[in-house]
Formats: sequence, C-alpha cells, structure tokens
Amino acid sequence: MNDLISLLATQGPAVVFVVTLAARLGAPVPAVPFLVAAGGLAVGGTALNAVGIVIASLVGNVLGDGAWFLAGRRWGYTVMRLLCRLSLSADTCVSRSESILGRWGGLSLIAAKYVPGVSVVAPPMAGALGMSNARFLAFETAGALVWTLGYLLLGAIFHAAIRDVLAVLADIGLAATVVGGALLLAFLLWRYYQRRMARRADDIVTITVDALRTAVAQGRAPAVLDMRGEQVRAIDPRVIPGAVGFALRELPHALGPLADGRELVVFCDCPDDASAIAAARVLMAAGLPRVRVLEGGLAAWMAMGAGEGKVVEAPPPVPAALGTTGAA
Repeated sequence: MNDLISLLATQGPAVVFVVTLAARLGAPVPAVPFLVAAGGLAVGGTALNAVGIVIASLVGNVLGDGAWFLAGRRWGYTVMRLLCRLSLSADTCVSRSESILGRWGGLSLIAAKYVPGVSVVAPPMAGALGMSNARFLAFETAGALVWTLGYLLLGAIFHAAIRDVLAVLADIGLAATVVGGALLLAFLLWRYYQRRMARRADDIVTITVDALRTAVAQGRAPAVLDMRGEQVRAIDPRVIPGAVGFALRELPHALGPLADGRELVVFCDCPDDASAIAAARVLMAAGLPRVRVLEGGLAAWMAMGAGEGKVVEAPPPVPAALGTTGAA
C-alpha cells in the first residue's frame, strides 16, 4: 500500500489518466478510489501534482467517452447492444441510458457518470442520436470536470480518514488484498445470480417468428407491441410493420384500448427479451390473458427475413395518443 501512495505521489497524473481512460472504455477498473485517494494525499502533506491530476482525468474522460461517441455515430444501436450484453445490468442498460438521455439531453452526459452501467452507454447513444461534436465535447468536458473535482474534493475533506485507511491497509497488506478480492468476487456472483433469476420466464408464453407469420397468413394477425423506447426507435430504423411503439412506463396507462380480447404479441431488442417479458407481465397482471412474447425479438424477425414487406397488420390499431406507430 505504501507503494501505491508513492506511485500516486510521483506518477499521479499518469496513474489517474490510465485508470480513468480504462474505466471510460468499459474496463472494470475502479477509477473513483484513485481520485479520492489523490484528493486526500493532495492536502495531506504529499507532494502531489493536483493540477496534473485534473488534466489527466479530463483527458482520460474525453478520450474514452469520445471513442464510444464516435462508435455510436458510426454503428448506432449495434454498439449499445454489444455494451449492454457485457454489462452486469444487461436487462436495464439501454432503458436506463435512454431514460436519462431523453430527460436531460446533453446534461445526461454529466449525470450518467454517476450511474453504474450507464456511463459507458450514454456517449454512444448521444452519437447515434446525432449530437454534434461541439455539443458533445462541451458537455463531456463539463461532466468530466464536475466528476473529477467532486471526488478530489471528497478526498480532501476526508483526507485524515483516508490516510488512516491507507495506513491500516498497508499494515495488513496481503490480507487486505485477499479480503477485497473475495468481496469483489461475491459481488460479481450476486449480480450474476440476479441476471439468471431475471431470465427465468416460466410464466411467459412465447411465439416464434414463423408462428407469427403463419398466424398472419391465416388471417389471425395479433396486435404487435414494440417495447423499445422512443429514443431507441429513433436510433434503430428497423421495424415490424404494423407494430405500435410503447415505452414500458406508458403501458399501465394504455390498458383500456388493449383489453378488447385481441391477442397481443410484445417484442423488444434487448438481452433475453427482458423488456418484452416485463411488459407481458404488466399486461397479464392487468387481466389480459392472450399475451405472448416474440422469441428473439426484433433480431429474430430480421434474421428470418420477415422485415421484408408489410407482413403484420395489427387490427384495430391502438389510438395514436397512446403509442407511436412503428409502421414503415
């Protein structure tokens, strides 16, 4: 631990740059503890280059988030799907990012830095939605400055306690490393268990793309509900013709027009059909029994070539005031 203190004191800006850049690129690197420790050391008698720390953190933030911003502009929603599949919160990753970006606009780039699972997804979403380079750079720099100074200030305020903690950790040495590693492993296993439990859908009835196409061909077309959020639908031009778009939070207020005996098929484009399953449970809890989830969601629909032509009509359409049509 004394080596860590010495490293921060002598190579503080380089260390902060590396860990910040790695964290912004999505690596499981704890950048915040380094900033807090640096803040504590800066006022604790250690010859630390505080200005260099701030600059290094800003550059690491801008480079890391900027890379994802440009990737989002180039490849759109595909990038976010990849990131969310790697996330510990894969089922809510895009929806939380979309909610923050839709509510706060450019300010979301500041807010997202404090939300686990969202900080990496917000920049590519901003790029995919067409935010200008200048606007992104302005908000990103402001967000990075607030984030950096905030944690440095936190470390400065509690510098005495931080030095005591570092001293204790230095004394117990290897034991601290083992305990910290065990706690991290326990956390990862807990999150993995949560994801496994979220994937359980014993109460959900599914329908395949082939079965949906057959139902349409036989004149039994169901109403199709697109559970991707508005921002995601704006990014991703793919649609199931005739589908009606809803945000999950809007669904409880739209039950009246849906409760007319029609069969409902819900879909999303998210890991393990998580949003579609959540929507199906809302509908079933409201007493709508004829609800099925499209297996594999939009990706399966497009993979089967079902996106060609106007295949699904949803009779009668849900009133436009309650949803945004996804028809081409």
